[in-house]
Amino acid sequence: MLRFEYVLLALLAGRPFSGYDLRKWLEVEGQFVRSRAHHSQIYRLLARMVADGWVEFEVDPREGRPDAKVYRLTPHGEQVLLEWVRSPYEPSSRFQDADFTARFGFAVALDRQAALEMLRVELAYRHEQIARSRHRDRTLRFENALPELDQARAQEVFDRMHDYGAAAMDAWVAWLEETRTWLEAR
Repeated sequence: MLRFEYVLLALLAGRPFSGYDLRKWLEVEGQFVRSRAHHSQIYRLLARMVADGWVEFEVDPREGRPDAKVYRLTPHGEQVLLEWVRSPYEPSSRFQDADFTARFGFAVALDRQAALEMLRVELAYRHEQIARSRHRDRTLRFENALPELDQARAQEVFDRMHDYGAAAMDAWVAWLEETRTWLEAR
């Protein structure tokens, strides 16, 4: 499971941020990294990360506005971030899970080998998942169904959802394979 403090550490690896600027970045550029990050959650995590020695801050005086705390990584925070990036990756049953996308996105820039290992694990898991699930019997079974339930339409919509999911999975696997080729060439 993706812990939000790792996302904050990874962002601070690139440059110092105030809590306000972190929230703004997450709302716009980072909307696919972490959705619905509330400012109180960001500030609460930053305070805990300061207490844990992962980040430190300087006060930036602002004329006509409240002063801002600008956070940056400490050496201990750098170590924690790299341990996360390099830790074993366990795929989720749902593809395109936030744990993979956020962690991989940061890992590519921090540790190419760790990113390649994540790709290898994710691809192996998805290929096995496809082999196990793609051609299974998807016939819905009904017993004492409500009279209002249109069984034929229910089967049709579940078949359509499966087709959409299979196409999305194939696109995900193709992206993973293309990205692996791109990353190996660098």
